[in-house]
Amino acid sequence: MPPQSDDKRQAAREVIDILHEISTLLNTNLDRTELSLCVSLIENGVNPDALANVIKDLRKEAAVTSRTLPNESME
Repeated sequence: MPPQSDDKRQAAREVIDILHEISTLLNTNLDRTELSLCVSLIENGVNPDALANVIKDLRKEAAVTSRTLPNESME
């Protein structure tokens, strides 16, 4: 059975490679690992729209945090 497993892994890598190319064209700023995690979450039933909203919200929070932390440490 190892050859089948290797085939599945290779196919999964190819899918992630294609998704990464699309992601790069769309400027999502998601790396291969992040894309792989998103695909896994969606395959396990997570709503894609909800996932996209969570990612957007986390990025906004990270941007706010990175802007406020340097100012707080200077006070």
